[in-house]
Parts: sequence; C-alpha cells; structure tokens
Amino acid sequence: MKIMNPRTYEATPARRVAFLGLGVMGHPMAGHLAGAGHQVTVYNRTAAKALAWCQEYQGDAGSSGTVNHAPTPCLAAHGADLVFCCVGNDDDLRSVALGGEGAFVGMKPGAVFVDHTTASANVARELYAAAKTQGLHFVDAPVSGGQAGAQNGALTVMCGGDLAAFETAQPVAMVFSRACTYLGESGAGQLAKMVNQISIAGLVQGLAEAIAFGQKAGLDMNLVLDVIGKGAAQSWQLDNRGKTMVADKFDFGFAVDWMRKDLGLVLDEARRNGASLPATALVDQFYADVQKMGGRRWDTSSLIKRLR
Repeated sequence: MKIMNPRTYEATPARRVAFLGLGVMGHPMAGHLAGAGHQVTVYNRTAAKALAWCQEYQGDAGSSGTVNHAPTPCLAAHGADLVFCCVGNDDDLRSVALGGEGAFVGMKPGAVFVDHTTASANVARELYAAAKTQGLHFVDAPVSGGQAGAQNGALTVMCGGDLAAFETAQPVAMVFSRACTYLGESGAGQLAKMVNQISIAGLVQGLAEAIAFGQKAGLDMNLVLDVIGKGAAQSWQLDNRGKTMVADKFDFGFAVDWMRKDLGLVLDEARRNGASLPATALVDQFYADVQKMGGRRWDTSSLIKRLR
C-alpha cells in the first residue's frame, strides 16, 4: 500500500515515535512518519502486517529514519516521545492502551499518546484520565479524509486534550495532515468528528436522491452535475462522488460498515446530550438497508443503490 503521492516534508526534528494499528489508514500514516525521518516502531495485532510494513519502508529512498516492529503495544511505545494510534473502536483502543501489555505501561513520563481512532468521546475522556494518573498525556485526534487522504498526507485532524500536549504532537502529525487543529478539552476531537459524520450523512443522501431523480427524469446526469457543481449545490461529495454514483461504482474507500459504526457513536452521544438528529437517524437506517443488500464494504456513496 504505497503512499500515492510522496510529498516533501517540512523539516521537523526527528523524534522517536510508535504507531499502533496498520490498517488502511494507519499503514500510510506511519509511512509518512518514516518518510519524514522519524524513528518509527510499529505494532499491529496481525504481526505479519507490521513485518511487511517494515520491509516496505526500511529501504524506501524517502525514509531516512529507522523503522522497527514490536510484538506488543507496550514494547512498541517503550522510549517513544509520541505514540500514534489508529484502530477500530473503543474496545480496540482500550486493548492497545491499557493493561500489562498496553502502550501506557511502556511510555516514558511526559510522553504523548495521540489517538486517531474514530471512537466515543467517553473513551477519550477515560483514557485522558488514565494517562494523567501515570504522568502521560492523551490527545483524541480523529481524522477525516479517508484512505486517499492518508496516502496523500492530506488528512484533517480534530484534536481534544491539553493544549501543551497538542502543541507537542501537532508538528509531527502534520507530516500526514493538511490541517491539525486544537478544538478544546478531552473529547472535543471526537465530538467534532461526529459533527463531520452528521454533515456527510445528510450530504450523501441528498446527492443520492438528486442523482436518482435526475436519472428517472431522463437527464444526462454527468452534464447536470457539471452544471450544478458550479452553483450552490457544489460540495466535496458532488465533486468527488457524483459521477462515480452515476457510473454505479462504489469502491472508493470509506465503507458502509465503518459509517454505521460512526453513526452509532453519533446517535449514542445525541441520546446523552439531548440533540435531535432525525435525518441522521434515518440515513443510518438507509445504510442498514445497503448492508442487507450486500454492500457492507461499498463506500458511503452507495446510498443511491437503494433508490434504483
């Protein structure tokens, strides 16, 4: 999974870092850290993926740092200044951070754990408090931009926690980001990611209905999208997913299963804070329909499939 567009990195002092989780996001994110000259030790639950990542980046002409892998999160984090993490959900996050083999045990005093998992605000606050008791720092830092953003080093990172910890992590995180922004106390990053997913859900459903309507009306929808994309209907979703929706292609990254996981977090949080999310709850059920159609791994623009 090579980085799609190798980038020129701004000079930052080389740091000793760890990266936990080498999925479709973590693999290229860790690769950017190596390419920027940092000493990177990786951990993955499937050890073969960590070994393969090391083989890929050890001899990479763009990687001036040292790369290694470790059999546990604790050993990967040992001596690191920063520990980055991108895993699947709250339970996965707890499993790599806590316990006898967790990263917190191996981290040196004052080190910063930066979590890029899309998880709950509650687990962010829980791990922030646990880190504090051990003399560590925890930043919740979910990302937006999908697999392509990770590969291109163009992610948007939303951060919560202590400002000083953010300021330590931010220059290093910028090697795989186009924006890395501090939003407030612990949990703020995860809450901002929920706002992001609410916005996307509504936009994709609206675009799906518009394209399905236009096709049933007999319009040339590629031409229509060109036209309305120059007006008030323009959006990232229209620009990047409109014509692939017309073409019935749905293999562009962020999967329906992952979106349903994220919307579950959103709806849980809304029940806690009293927010009314009728459209989001409805779109979540539409994604459930897509799952039943066999579209668990189709990308989120596949909402249109249930309208055809």
